[in-house]
Amino acid sequence: MPKKVSKKRHNMRDVARRAGVSVATVSRVMSGSSAVSHTTHARVRSAIEALDFVPSAAARAINSGRTHMVGALVPTLDNAIFSSFLDALELALAEHGFSLVVATTNSDPEKEAQRAQDLLNLGVEGFIVSGITHSDTFDALIRRYRTPVIATSYFDPESPLVTVGYDNGEAALRALDHLLEMGHTAIAVLSGPTATNDRTRVRVDALRSRRDLALTFHEVPIDFVAAARAVDGLVAQASGTTALLCLSDVIAQGVLAGLQRLGLRVPEQISIVGVDDLPSSQSTWPPLSSVHLPVKRMGTCAAAKLARWIETGEAAAPLKLETEMAARRSVRRLP
Repeated sequence: MPKKVSKKRHNMRDVARRAGVSVATVSRVMSGSSAVSHTTHARVRSAIEALDFVPSAAARAINSGRTHMVGALVPTLDNAIFSSFLDALELALAEHGFSLVVATTNSDPEKEAQRAQDLLNLGVEGFIVSGITHSDTFDALIRRYRTPVIATSYFDPESPLVTVGYDNGEAALRALDHLLEMGHTAIAVLSGPTATNDRTRVRVDALRSRRDLALTFHEVPIDFVAAARAVDGLVAQASGTTALLCLSDVIAQGVLAGLQRLGLRVPEQISIVGVDDLPSSQSTWPPLSSVHLPVKRMGTCAAAKLARWIETGEAAAPLKLETEMAARRSVRRLP
């Protein structure tokens, strides 16, 4: 049986030895420096081709002091809104010459700080994060490394972090206004946990500010199965309720499935509106009315701003993106 031949990966020293020059000269040729004679340049290029030399990413980073990597810290990948955002973010970063490294935090501030340290150890040059509330440990890391950070899914021009996103309070009130326009006043609000999510907290606070309405509030996990199971208790508590305002499409879709399991018809017996406008919300039955959040545009804009910040050293400006109501068939107009 023939022996397996392993091909040695050549390094810059091998190139220098073959070309009869120093490693520094090879580095200057590869960086495009003009401080090398044409003869020496040709000799080094010939050695590179003969050895089939390809510099590693790590070597390039060491030589240039740059990695062209950006870290994204997100609560979870088990939610289509983050998948859609990260897809747009990665495509846009690539156009600006950056690679994306993603880490999940499970909405745990200390875990987020540890993931941030891990990515800084890898050499990321900037961060994309969700929301503006982070641990003291995370904030200290950012100050220590002087790392550019853009906070997404949130807009607050007064925030210490640069925000690129939407007004979560406005998004919640937009969903509420749609229900009111359709004649609903007996409304139950379903949200994810507010203690660990500043975006949800702002949405709930905006709705609670409407003291002229007798809204009821219920927290459920942002999970399809958990939301579907929560319907049994909700129906028992919500006698007379004509509409459910869900502050996440994941919750809204789960509640829709749970109501249908109980034999309740949407929207004939109860209406539902969501916030997110996930692509799958157009395919439920009935199609789910929801507030559209511009997550793809947010990814594109955040990428452009962070890339420019890293390249120029000039901090990015905050950017507000508008939401809009996507009215479908899950809300019935009351007589």
